[in-house]
Amino acid sequence: MAKEIGLSLIYRDMWQSSGKYMPRVDQLVRVAEPIVEMGCFQRVETNGGGFEQINLLLGENPNKSVREWTQAFNDAGIQTHMLERGLNGLRMYPVPRDVRRLMFRLKKIQGTDISRSFDGLNDTRNLKLSIDYAKEGGMISQTALCITHSKLHTVDYFINMAGELIDMGADEIAIKDMAGIGRPASIGRLVEGIKAIKKDIIVQYHGHSGPGFSVASSLEAARKGADIIDVAMEPLSFGTVHADLLTVHEMLKDAGFSLPDINMKAYMQARSLTQEFIDDFLGYYINPKNRLMNSLLIGPGLPGGMMGSLMADLEKNLISLNKWMNKNGKPEVSQDDLLIALFNEVEVIWPMMGYPPLVTPFSQYVKNAALVNVMQMMKGKQRWSLLDDNTWDMILGKSGRVPGEVGDDLTKLAKEQGREFFDGDPQDLQPDALDEFRTKMSEQGWETGPDDEELFEYAMHPQQYEDYKSGKTKAAFDKDLEERRSKKDVQPAKVAPAGSADYQPRTLNIDVNGEKFRVSVSYDDDVAGSPAQPETKEVPTPSLSTNGSTKELIAPLEGKIYMTKDSSESPLKVGDKVKVGDVVCYIEAMKVTNAVKADQEGTVVEILVNDGDDVLDDDVLFKLN
Repeated sequence: MAKEIGLSLIYRDMWQSSGKYMPRVDQLVRVAEPIVEMGCFQRVETNGGGFEQINLLLGENPNKSVREWTQAFNDAGIQTHMLERGLNGLRMYPVPRDVRRLMFRLKKIQGTDISRSFDGLNDTRNLKLSIDYAKEGGMISQTALCITHSKLHTVDYFINMAGELIDMGADEIAIKDMAGIGRPASIGRLVEGIKAIKKDIIVQYHGHSGPGFSVASSLEAARKGADIIDVAMEPLSFGTVHADLLTVHEMLKDAGFSLPDINMKAYMQARSLTQEFIDDFLGYYINPKNRLMNSLLIGPGLPGGMMGSLMADLEKNLISLNKWMNKNGKPEVSQDDLLIALFNEVEVIWPMMGYPPLVTPFSQYVKNAALVNVMQMMKGKQRWSLLDDNTWDMILGKSGRVPGEVGDDLTKLAKEQGREFFDGDPQDLQPDALDEFRTKMSEQGWETGPDDEELFEYAMHPQQYEDYKSGKTKAAFDKDLEERRSKKDVQPAKVAPAGSADYQPRTLNIDVNGEKFRVSVSYDDDVAGSPAQPETKEVPTPSLSTNGSTKELIAPLEGKIYMTKDSSESPLKVGDKVKVGDVVCYIEAMKVTNAVKADQEGTVVEILVNDGDDVLDDDVLFKLN
């Protein structure tokens, strides 16, 4: 008798691995019915990860979105699952115990059956509470192994990790191959090893397409005993996303597995609706290069889930870097030049940082550090000349133990900056917070919501929730979308099948009679999905008279300016004295906040930026006398 195997549609991650946003709740509700009618899915991934923050940025209530989106699957008996980040919950930084505990109870009430919990460092200590709280809240606890490839991350390493999680009480194990770099034979041996520990435990394989291993890995996982395979569907499958439903379905049938047929009429309806959402607004935030698979990812191992934001980061930083290059009489750099330099730098610094698995948020930290290093070194500065506090916390052990040894250069730099390594339980660094946020809501006259769901959103995403309540994020999104729509050269991404050659170059190298020229190319319908370029503002501010000699403090990278990090700080003002090393403001870039420190001393005579302004690398922020 043929072995039965299940499929799970990764509808949330399909979007997150493609671009910046998810469909609105009204769109999700519309596509739910044909997904159900396709009749081939045992599970659907509905929420988790960045889903709720995206809701807030769109001006939507995440609780309403989760409840309405999961309803059709609950009614049809299709299990829903969410992704959560262990110690980090649904965000990029650690979450207090009481907020984590509330999350699982609440998401079960709202219609989510399974919690896929992962720790970005594969530190099992950070997953113990996820297992306990998920089961306490009535959810199935599925814990994930974050697959990466290094001399430390062997098959035995992951089998031992799975054994620890099973001993802790995990109901299921997910193989989270977030970059798609797990070698197929190794994935098969891993599944076999997990099943040897506990024969009847459910194993679910999740593999991004990336460099192209995931189809073969899905088959190897199935042959060795995996119970469920995650798939995506057109028009978003492959590329930086996941293997396609039709491909995996046919492959497994041919290999002798038993699985339900696909209702192709419903499939075409779901496919058409997904394309409609792209044409509506989501395509403005999808870079066409994310539709391409790239074997270069085998080396750096960067995950599909962050490639959507990576290409946007490169676009913005390329503008900044070439502005500096032009100013200093140096040749411009192409996006491909910057991309390859970034990949090479990741391979260099990843071991120095202790081999953290390249998954959210630590893939971003490694990528950010590599990109900033490349930008700084291209300008003649030293590696590690700018490293944000979030990345330092990871290196120092405040998010958990990194798998390997931290390099001597970083250890020495930490000592020079007075930073101390931490080897305790990182959860102990986060005091309970619900009472504090309950008080804040009372002061604002805000309701905590049924089952404290609004309290949870505020405690999990403080700044985004405040901006949502004020209408600030919705207004910013509407403005950005309108700007993108109004630009002639920015159209919704024309999503072609992954691997297609429908790509138009921006620059060409041309040889004329033996002389080489580099030319720029433009099109009436230019490459879609490019981010709107940040506008720098000339801000009229008070200034002090000078003797004609001023010094400038400039932005070390592209991003959004914040004059303070929290309410305990006071913003710099004209007349203030500044010493070398003083923090003068902050720049939020690539999902982390970087402290900008003065490299000169003097008295502030002019402030050229305001809170919330977008700046480019090398823009002048302050003038000193």
